[in-house]
Amino acid sequence: MKHALIGSGEYLPPMAAVDRALLDRLGSTPRVVCLPTAAATEGAAVIERWTSMGETHFRSLGVAAQSVRVVDRVSAADPAHVGAIAAANFVYLSGGKPDFLYTTLVDTPVWTAIEALLANGGLLAGCSAGAMVQGDAFFGFPGKKSGFGLLPGVTVVPHFDEIPGAMISGVRLMLGRSLTLVGVDGNTALLRDGDRLEIIGRGGVTIWNDAGKKRYTAGPLPAGLLPPFS
Repeated sequence: MKHALIGSGEYLPPMAAVDRALLDRLGSTPRVVCLPTAAATEGAAVIERWTSMGETHFRSLGVAAQSVRVVDRVSAADPAHVGAIAAANFVYLSGGKPDFLYTTLVDTPVWTAIEALLANGGLLAGCSAGAMVQGDAFFGFPGKKSGFGLLPGVTVVPHFDEIPGAMISGVRLMLGRSLTLVGVDGNTALLRDGDRLEIIGRGGVTIWNDAGKKRYTAGPLPAGLLPPFS
């Protein structure tokens, strides 16, 4: 299973080298689908902006890209959207509201197609809200929210280099210290490929669990930092 957690900066110039590296990890010709789902509550103009930015960004990297407008649970069952994801090998979830993203996709044909893509060697990349929903749980309003559990025993905190330390401590306390906190800086990706972890980008990733709190920078990470797959 290949999936990437990105702290912030989707589709902007500083992310070009990061996304190029993620595309290179596919091992086959990239076929990219971008989902603006997390921002769908912000209106048609915002959806259009994310759609245009995603397609322009990936095409500037020399790969085919298509935005799929999954904006509610009805569109998450649209056979055309499911077919577009089935034909892809790279799905990108951009930022917005993580709770809306999760409740829109969970137990839908679109999410089933994303799971099939992962099982077949494709890559799921999520930025900000798109990263948060990949863990077991995330901080929401109010309280603790469920994620998809692609990283068992993990909670993901994006924008980690922008958040005051006291707030991070409060999030960890509220979510429970049994979860490993993974904090991802902006313009940075944590790639998990099976049991292998790699940081790509100019920032860092902070791992905080019962063994302590440590920040890592670009390159492969030691084994055993995150809970194993169940």
